[in-house]
Amino acid sequence: MDELIQKAQTLIEALPYIREFYGKTIVVKYGGSIGGEELFNFASDIVLMRYVGMNPVVVHGGGPQIGNFMSRLGIESEFIAGLRVTDELTMEITLMVLIGKVNTEIVTAINTHGSRAVGISGNAATTIMAKKIDISKVVSDKKDLPKDADLGMVGEVEKISPELINTLQASGFIPVIAPIGFDEGGKSYNINADHVAGKIAGALQAEKLVLLTDVAGITDGGNKLISSLSKRTAMELIDSGVISSGMIPKVGCALDALQYGVRKVHIIDGRVERALILEIFTDSGIGTEIVL
Repeated sequence: MDELIQKAQTLIEALPYIREFYGKTIVVKYGGSIGGEELFNFASDIVLMRYVGMNPVVVHGGGPQIGNFMSRLGIESEFIAGLRVTDELTMEITLMVLIGKVNTEIVTAINTHGSRAVGISGNAATTIMAKKIDISKVVSDKKDLPKDADLGMVGEVEKISPELINTLQASGFIPVIAPIGFDEGGKSYNINADHVAGKIAGALQAEKLVLLTDVAGITDGGNKLISSLSKRTAMELIDSGVISSGMIPKVGCALDALQYGVRKVHIIDGRVERALILEIFTDSGIGTEIVL
């Protein structure tokens, strides 16, 4: 009986959050390094969010899957400052893996749990217009960067046209978006999924942006999880070196999304069972929330 009462109390704890976020858009970035059983749990969390009246939008990565597929083909990836160079062959593989494999797997998982997901990429209704990225803008330490460094067909978002996403949401579908953008000439660009998620969240004026990663969140100098921090504090932690390495671009995307009008950004560990539910529907949460 005590266990049943605890379950009931958990539902009651979730009630104010269900009421607050009913009808609101929540953009969730699903990390490419998360998979297997985590995908099953993630899909059921997304379906639950939809059934209680929220409008989830999923943006996914796929870097590890691209690397694994290239290894199987005997193709060695080239990296500059930790960023994969995307030549024409690599771009072909990227399109196949992100759209044909990862996107399809997420859509299938969500639909299997009883909802209706639709997979798209940036070329659908010109949702994501992109341009070639300047590597000097994304590499913090430029002293060892070659003068002729070129990431190839790696891009950044130039414009988001949210009409198709809005139409899918209004029709009861869950959009699942691959981070591929296109320029006016039809050239494809592979774009960082965090960057795409932040831009889409801003264009949709989302209530929340949730970045699922393979770390607990943002930690302080003593490796203790920071549950909430402001833009000002986040910038101070970057300047002091507490926020470093791969967390810097994630926090940058979070701060940009807040500037675009997103109310809160959450960075959480997607490997934790029911991570989305614990972060959105409970008082304590499990990761780090960033606010203006």
